[in-house]
Amino acid sequence: QLQLVESGGGLVQPGGSLRLSCAASGFTLPAYNMAWFRQAPGKEREGVSCIRSVDGSTRYADFVKGRFSISRDNAKNTVYLNLNSLQPEDTAVYYCAGIRRALLPTSICLQERNYDTWGQGTQVTVSS
Repeated sequence: QLQLVESGGGLVQPGGSLRLSCAASGFTLPAYNMAWFRQAPGKEREGVSCIRSVDGSTRYADFVKGRFSISRDNAKNTVYLNLNSLQPEDTAVYYCAGIRRALLPTSICLQERNYDTWGQGTQVTVSS
């Protein structure tokens, strides 16, 4: 059974930080392209960041560059998303997603249709 489990969300003040974790089971993480998405109430799910399996290259949505960073620890079969300088508009449920594909171009790695394995999400709330 393929499974992704997110954790690390919570309530933070504007300017605060969180580290989200995505623990994978049922598959070998290095073989999967991984990504983080988020969905705020009343809005469509949007890509945040992705990391490729083939070379570990990354991509970020324009609105998060310089504030968030994605990384992976293959030994722990875990993907992380560090959230810094959080703003109220970052409030959303953050989802981890994966797809086994030999090469997923970074040009499309923030499109949710390219992923077939999803976590349950973790809530991030930014409020004073």
